[in-house]
Amino acid sequence: MAEPKHQIRALHTDSTVTVYQAYTPEIGLPAARKGHFPAAWQRNRMTWIKPSFLWMMYRCGWGTKEGQETVLSIEITREGFEWALEHACLSHYERGLHTDRATWKRQLKRAPARVQWDPERDLRLQPLPHRSLQLGLAGEAARLYADEWIVSIVDITPLAHTVHARVRDGDLDTARKLLPHERLYPVSDGILAHLHR
Repeated sequence: MAEPKHQIRALHTDSTVTVYQAYTPEIGLPAARKGHFPAAWQRNRMTWIKPSFLWMMYRCGWGTKEGQETVLSIEITREGFEWALEHACLSHYERGLHTDRATWKRQLKRAPARVQWDPERDLRLQPLPHRSLQLGLAGEAARLYADEWIVSIVDITPLAHTVHARVRDGDLDTARKLLPHERLYPVSDGILAHLHR
């Protein structure tokens, strides 16, 4: 059976959900060491969190792209994650979902979070037919994320490099076994209804 086009898949527990980000070592390493972002982390910029490990690998080139050499696994509260979804606006105008373009623009400007649905990736980082959630946090959402939602931060750069090495060697079975166990994240239809058609 085909995957639903819009569905959140993530590593999660009863109280937390794991998201991924990649940073320079100057930000990523102290964040993992201390369990919170250092002073150099810019709260006034939008920060994007991704529940998909492979989409993060696509974005950061397995931790090889400049400025994204340190890959972080960040466990946050489900309460915070779902608050962001409820207060998010879709990052692009969608006819039939939004009343009109002007209304969508007003909503986007006010929203502390925004959502993009980008093609999920396979182990070779090729696009799949279903979508992966990217959640952008700004203003109040970025502050809550940094100060209240984070439960733990782990540097998973070695894991990214190991999985990449197995993929390069053509050992996809081993690479697949190393991946985080992402499964359907249970949210009510109401939480996502305003974020896709």
